[in-house]
Amino acid sequence: MAKVKVHAGDFLKGDSQYSLGSFMLKTKEHSIIGEVVPITELEMVEVADEENVKKLGGTVGWGVAGGVLLGPLGLLAGLLLGGKKKEVTFIAKFKNGKKLLATTDSQTFTKLRAAAF
Repeated sequence: MAKVKVHAGDFLKGDSQYSLGSFMLKTKEHSIIGEVVPITELEMVEVADEENVKKLGGTVGWGVAGGVLLGPLGLLAGLLLGGKKKEVTFIAKFKNGKKLLATTDSQTFTKLRAAAF
């Protein structure tokens, strides 16, 4: 089970989880346990940077994400070098149109990226 910290998007901010091929993401309707979202529903997963966060426009907005992105831009090199304890801030878009800005460990990010490839 991996921790996924939601920063913005169509899900509630705060701690969520990824386990056994599914997210447990909190929504207004599922605010306690969270909604199960299989990674097969992922359409796109990218490391968050200023350009792709701006593309999300009103859903995320650069102002909300600005502080979150200061670390991940520098972590990209660490991710590529295989750092096991590095965290990655990423953007995910689901097939139903929902979006997510979140942070997780580099190993989980790699799994998510592969699922959306």
